[in-house]
Amino acid sequence: MNFKDATLSLVIPLYNEEENIQQLLKNIDEALEGLKFEMILIDDFSTDKTVSEIKRLNHPKVKLIELRKNYGQSSALAAGFDNASGDYIITLDGDLQNDPMDILPMLQKLQKEDWDVVVGIRNKRKDNFVKKLPSKIANFLIRKATKLNIKDHGCALKVFKKEIAKELNLYGEMHRFIGLLAYLNGARIGEINVKHHHRIHGKSKYGLGRTFKVVNDILLILFQRNYLQKPLYLLGNLGIFFFALGAIINVYLLIEKILGNDIGDRPLLILGVLFLLVGVQLFTTGIAIDLQMRTYYETQNTRPYKIREITDFD
Repeated sequence: MNFKDATLSLVIPLYNEEENIQQLLKNIDEALEGLKFEMILIDDFSTDKTVSEIKRLNHPKVKLIELRKNYGQSSALAAGFDNASGDYIITLDGDLQNDPMDILPMLQKLQKEDWDVVVGIRNKRKDNFVKKLPSKIANFLIRKATKLNIKDHGCALKVFKKEIAKELNLYGEMHRFIGLLAYLNGARIGEINVKHHHRIHGKSKYGLGRTFKVVNDILLILFQRNYLQKPLYLLGNLGIFFFALGAIINVYLLIEKILGNDIGDRPLLILGVLFLLVGVQLFTTGIAIDLQMRTYYETQNTRPYKIREITDFD
């Protein structure tokens, strides 16, 4: 399908962006003039007048989703994806740092080169060191830990085929690695250089504390990639390793005892028993989590957010 004949869904999470809304909608209108599109604005329980400003503007192509509380950007994106009806789904931030003029080149690249996802690369990023550091760490770790060689995982401007975006399970802080999640689901991902602007209004929501979240989230994703469906393979292998190590130590000490040597006050005895207990515990924990995963896959049918109200201005 030619994207000029398709419907586009722009999914835009918002948190305290009242001063940026009017210009954001104007920029999108100008960039996508002549195309069929909808703007899904997800308010993540803003404490300013973001919702009031959206309702005041009463834009006919806006669908406003108000969340009941502050769930975070991942859940806001999940709500947007669930309510998007377009053939292509585009994500961008509401702080005016992404440029909607880049959307058409991204759509052209996706269609011409048959990608499932196209992500932006902010070559001339207009952010301070505090915001750049976590992204650099994340990009480096992901390149080393996976086969996905994307230069800028942190760029919010992305274009998805509908079916790719709809199958993503976003929760916690997974929005930072949405490209990686799509890749792990089998998506083909392309890149393109995009513009990046200084933030004029509002305050950034990121700090150095995000660096530690980045590392934790990458470890979680790698666990999910390799062991989510079979956690026993990880915990069971570790349990077998520690149990075997403990068994070797205790067999050695048993031989020492048979030879007449005193082993009762040797720290090695405590270590051997500890390894045996740890091994058994890890293995049984792996079995328990494996059973929980079966229950999860068979019964899970909930979403990581709750909507207060949806307003369609069409």
